[in-house]
Order: sequence, then structure tokens, then C-alpha cells
Amino acid sequence: MNHHLMNAALDAAKRGWEVVPLRPGTKRPALHGEATCPSTGPCATGHRKWEQRATTDPQRIRATWSQGPFNVGIATGPSGLLVVDLDVPKDNGNADAPNGAATFRALCERAGRTVPDTYRTRTASGGEHLYFTTPPGIHLTNTAGTIGPLVDTRAWGGYVVAAGSETYAGRYEAVGDPVAIPLPRWLQSILQPAPKPAQAPSVAVAGQSRRYADIALTNETRNVATAQHGSREAALFRAARAVGRFVAWGDLPRHVVEQALQEAGEAVGLPAAQCRSTLRSALNWSIAHNPRRRDTA
Repeated sequence: MNHHLMNAALDAAKRGWEVVPLRPGTKRPALHGEATCPSTGPCATGHRKWEQRATTDPQRIRATWSQGPFNVGIATGPSGLLVVDLDVPKDNGNADAPNGAATFRALCERAGRTVPDTYRTRTASGGEHLYFTTPPGIHLTNTAGTIGPLVDTRAWGGYVVAAGSETYAGRYEAVGDPVAIPLPRWLQSILQPAPKPAQAPSVAVAGQSRRYADIALTNETRNVATAQHGSREAALFRAARAVGRFVAWGDLPRHVVEQALQEAGEAVGLPAAQCRSTLRSALNWSIAHNPRRRDTA
């Protein structure tokens, strides 16, 4: 047993962050699967998945970490956290390759913000984890590259390695502010999935579907055109993701969507090149995640 690892788990629990043991020297969970469930402890009434077994109970933590030098994982969803993972390029030989920190900093600048000063850890690979608390009732999930290259997020369904843990690549260390601040609204607007449109009745004809798409495009264009300074790019990104499903479904031509939102973005002061880049990224994501519907008779 390494006492500093137990203390790291207890320190996270004091913050209200629910922890799980990770295999010594690795980032992999050290928990049993359903096939080997002993039906004892937290699983006494039936097998519980790793996210359900995360805990802040000091007694359970001491009992677990007294059995071995487990690294510490923080279950982000149950802990009410959204962690932004700023990774570094895998090709360390290319010093000019952009990293996640640079990508995120550029995103903040385009939104008229600075990089938030919050609790963060330096990862073993040289990246960073930025911790944010999530608003009550908001259910965010993991993302990979949604914000930008080498920028992922961990929320429900994910976990991060806590400060004090060690892997073959090095140690995770807490740096910066000691307190995790609330998730900025502009960042939440990018991460929060756009609401799904109401299910069209099975008897709806193609003309009705296109009319719904036209209304959605009009509303989203207005949202961009009336966005306040500092939230303009986030509004453009959110609008493109929301309307992109209609492009995927064949209800709207892509060039029509791009032209309408490009004009709205430029009208509120966004540079033309920035609008094109944001639209391309958001529409590509939305089209990839909203496969074409099967027409119903």
C-alpha cells in the first residue's frame, strides 16, 4: 500500500468527487466485471457497474486502498464534473504540431474569453485536465474532438485519473487554482446536445418535413444574428449542429444552410474564415451523428 495514493483518494472524496480504484501503475479500472461479480458489498443486491460503485465513503476507500497501491480514478458524472482533457500529439518528434491546450486557448479567444482559471492537473503525458462543476439537472456525456483536435471531455460515462496517481509515463499533479469553478455557459452551449425536433407523425408528407426544416433554419439563423458578443461563435456552432440533421436527412441542401448561417455569423461580426471553419466542423459532426432517416409509409 502507498499511503499517498490512499490520501489522494480521500482528498478527492472530501471534495465530493466519487472515486474508483485503478490498477497499479495504469489508467485501467481495478473492478470486477459482471461475469466475476462476487455479489457482496455494493453488489450484494445485484451486479453494479463501475460508475455505480464509485464512492466518497472514507471507510470503503480505506478498505480498498489498504489492499494495494491502486491509482485513483474520479467518476466524473456522479461527481458532478465536466473535465476538459487537453492532450498532446502522439508524435513527440514534431515540435510544431498543435496541442490540445493551444486549440482550447484559441477557442476561448474566439469566444472573447480567457482560458478559465480552475482546478487542473498535469497529466503524465504532459497534457492537462481542466475541472468544472456542472449545473444541476444537466446531463453531459463524453466527447472526443467535438471542441477541436486533441480536446476531449469526460462527464457521464467517463472518468479521469486523479492527482497523485502514477503511471509508467509519470505522475499526475495538481496545478493552478485549488477550486473547480462552474462550467462556463459558452462552453456548455457547445457541449450540450441540441434538442431533438419533435417526432414527425408517420402520415407526414415530405413537404411537411421540409417546411419544418425551413422553420428550424429560420429560427437558428435568428439565434446567430441576435447572439451577444462573446457567445457568437458558440451560437453559430450550436445552430449548425441543430440544423445539420436536416442536411443529413435530405430536407435541406448543405449549401443553403451554410449560406444562411455564414451570412448571419458575418452580420454579427465574426470573420468570414472563422464562420466557414466553425460551420464545416459543426455540420460534419451533425451529419455524421444523424444518419439519414428511413421514410415511413
